[in-house]
Amino acid sequence: MENFVVSARKYRPQHFSTVVGQSHITTTLKNAILQNHLAHAFLFCGPRGVGKTTCARILAKTINCEKLGKDGEACDKCTSCKSFNDGASFNIHELDAASNNSVDDIRELIEQVRFAPQAGKYKIYIIDEVHMLSASAFNAFLKTLEEPPAHAIFILATTEKHKILPTILSRCQIFDFKRITPTDIVAYLEEIASKEKIKAENAAMQLIAQKSEGCMRDALSILDKIVSFTNGQLTYSSTLEHLNLLDEDYFFTFLELLQNEDLPGVLSLYDEIDQKGFEGDTVLNNFASFFRNLLISKDARSIGLLQVVDAFRKKYISTASTISSAYIIGALNILNEAEIGFKQARNKKLHVEFHLIRLTYLQQAVSLLNDGSSGKKKRLDEIKSVAFKQIGYFEQKNPPQKTPPAPKSTSEKIEASLKIDTALLREKKEPQKNEAEDAPKEAGALKKIREQILHRKQEQQTVHTLTESSLQEAWDLYLQKLQDNNQATSHHNLKNATLTLLTAEQFDIFVTSKIQYQFIETERINLLIHLQDRFNNPKIQFKISLDPDAEKETVPAEQTLSQRDQYLKMISLYPLVKEMRDQLNLDLDY
Repeated sequence: MENFVVSARKYRPQHFSTVVGQSHITTTLKNAILQNHLAHAFLFCGPRGVGKTTCARILAKTINCEKLGKDGEACDKCTSCKSFNDGASFNIHELDAASNNSVDDIRELIEQVRFAPQAGKYKIYIIDEVHMLSASAFNAFLKTLEEPPAHAIFILATTEKHKILPTILSRCQIFDFKRITPTDIVAYLEEIASKEKIKAENAAMQLIAQKSEGCMRDALSILDKIVSFTNGQLTYSSTLEHLNLLDEDYFFTFLELLQNEDLPGVLSLYDEIDQKGFEGDTVLNNFASFFRNLLISKDARSIGLLQVVDAFRKKYISTASTISSAYIIGALNILNEAEIGFKQARNKKLHVEFHLIRLTYLQQAVSLLNDGSSGKKKRLDEIKSVAFKQIGYFEQKNPPQKTPPAPKSTSEKIEASLKIDTALLREKKEPQKNEAEDAPKEAGALKKIREQILHRKQEQQTVHTLTESSLQEAWDLYLQKLQDNNQATSHHNLKNATLTLLTAEQFDIFVTSKIQYQFIETERINLLIHLQDRFNNPKIQFKISLDPDAEKETVPAEQTLSQRDQYLKMISLYPLVKEMRDQLNLDLDY
């Protein structure tokens, strides 16, 4: 039996022109070879299965080709090309960094770099999966990579560029490989199918291209499996079955049932899918992709993002035109919540069914939202102004002259609000009486309120100045307030102070001790507020004068008072201590 070679190896490109989907890289490499502008180190990075190692091998073969073509392609006829195609070239060395990632492996490679090639111009070293090298191996490789011999060229390949040290990246020419488009994959698969004499439907090829997600190696592997499964007859249904994919028709049926709010039909269809072995998260994910395709099908500018089989493209566009964007976005939101909570759900099937129920009645929610917004607009249009009752007032004997309106004071605002509140309250309490009966009473009440407010305004506007009698009266009131608040110490110290009137708005407080001075200073703010409010005069101020003899009285630091002296001094400063002792009948031990 003949040995079978998988398509990924059998049809691996041997020239730059046969590389699929990476023309931006192959063109650059061919021009560099033709112009003899080759770098000493290349880094090929990108997703898996897009041609990084293939391009590295083609570059290595083309560099040493003895009869290079005008288009920059290898001839495949010279000794160097033949030895490479046969796998017997001594100038090309491949190293798998995943299994040879130690410092010793790199040191061995560095030792080989010193020797010039026996034939050809260059010795090429291809290091695949270079990100797997250890940090120490990278450091050992740095110097050689920066300044290699003239005959050495390094080609590094990796799928994880971010894991490579910046010092390595700065020493290489970097080429970023991109994912291969579904169109390119389909064209290449059809070319292989024609060579292998495989009958394949175009829809089946498109399914394979979508499943491979831009990876040509995966697409070729899937093709080999389905060819074996179908005995060389690739159909859309057999490809769906082999790839374990849900047919798009299921979701179009789902959508029709949801639009009709046919809950039994929705649950029955999901049960049918579940019986076929599809997991709930797969159904949710594919359903979300279905609504995503509907959303991008609504606008011609985004139609290029629609990656579906051509047979369904027109159906998507026609269906999307009949569904509102609000409904699609709401469905995507529900499905997103379902996918997030799927892993935490104990009953997976019930979890999916619950969110399908939400989708079934989503149309009602969208309709209510639309009706609510329009209804709100109608209600706003129907709003009428509130009819306030007119309040009678007396004409003034001396009508005011026409002057620009002055800003209302606080009392005027209070008066206006009282007018309205009084009238509304009276109207609420006595709705059966007519306006003619209420008018005299309302006018009398308002007159009384107006007189009270006028009297209050006049009192507030009167500013009083200080006199000895009025000052003493205000001082006594403050002392009474301290006594009522049980501030006996402050009361005692303020009571012993001497007041001297200096001007009509200023007076002096004379104290004989520093302690007395401190207590009055503590009460300064409260005392000022009391006096200014009492006289309705914010300009009233006072100062505290300390007896000069009190400032000189200091107790020597070395003097020690006896317990009796301490007690006598304490009661002289705080008379309440003695009063407390007498009331409690305490004996002193000194």
